Amino acid sequence: MLSPVALFVYNRADNMMKTLECLVLNTLASETELYVFSDGGKDPKSWQQVNQVRQKLHEFKQLADSQKALKSFTIIERPHNYYLERNITEGIAQVFETHDRIIVLEDDICTSPYYLQYMNHAFELYKDIPKVMHVAGFTNLNLFDTKLKNHKTENHTAFYFTPHMSGWGWGTWRDRWQQHFIHYQSRKEALQGMTAQDLNAIQYGGVFPCLKSLDKQPIPWDICWEIAIYKAGGLCLTPGHTLVRNIGLQNGTHFRSFSILQRYEFDRPPLDTPLPLIRIENPQKDPHIETLFAEAIRDWGIRYTMLGKIIRYLYKKIKSH
Repeated sequence: MLSPVALFVYNRADNMMKTLECLVLNTLASETELYVFSDGGKDPKSWQQVNQVRQKLHEFKQLADSQKALKSFTIIERPHNYYLERNITEGIAQVFETHDRIIVLEDDICTSPYYLQYMNHAFELYKDIPKVMHVAGFTNLNLFDTKLKNHKTENHTAFYFTPHMSGWGWGTWRDRWQQHFIHYQSRKEALQGMTAQDLNAIQYGGVFPCLKSLDKQPIPWDICWEIAIYKAGGLCLTPGHTLVRNIGLQNGTHFRSFSILQRYEFDRPPLDTPLPLIRIENPQKDPHIETLFAEAIRDWGIRYTMLGKIIRYLYKKIKSH
């Protein structure tokens, strides 16, 4: 059986529709079960947006059912606002009651037509290699870039292994998640047993300050999973070119409103061909890949135009006074 997809939505109807439209164009969509977890509103204004999302969701389900675009389409409507962390963690737990693997999407992740094919193949290849704890659909890198084609990574240019997880279009197995995931309640609990060397490593020498997320309440689920993978000595199977694109980082405008000031180095179209995978019996992280990631994630992948640099400089100067 193929892995089910759990899609988590809130109040962005346009982004959700694009996500669903891309999903049903996948080669394995008609054989895939979809569970959509719709979070409730926080106030009257957000409830209006949530109700719009749910109306469009039911309309899309009716169309998908009539065309047999998916194997099944289940909608779970939260009666009140669960917030992102609870919606995701409880949704994952619910799916794992009846399935041993899961693909997780949020409402702004547009997938390649070959995304489901890649995810299910990865699940089968590595189901009995517990060191591989996470399958990512996104990468900050582009190993298919001509500048890197001549570099031979330890494993394969089509994919690589890294301790760093990506939460944009990802998946895992029930045994890995249930054995290792902890939704930490405090920074102290999360970092227990970790050394200064560990903290430096997980933050790639400081260029990836992910541990700042531990100061939020509730603590985001993704930093909890990142830490769990690191503590377990786990690895994430990651494509050499992204199979998903995040269209929601700037309120669904896909960075267009800031294009004259900045660009995002990792923002590129998903791969439009199947991504070949092979089984590596003893997967290891590649030091060269880790160096490339540290460079790519610098300043969160933001690269400023000349105008952007000038405005940023003036802003910092004014703020310092």
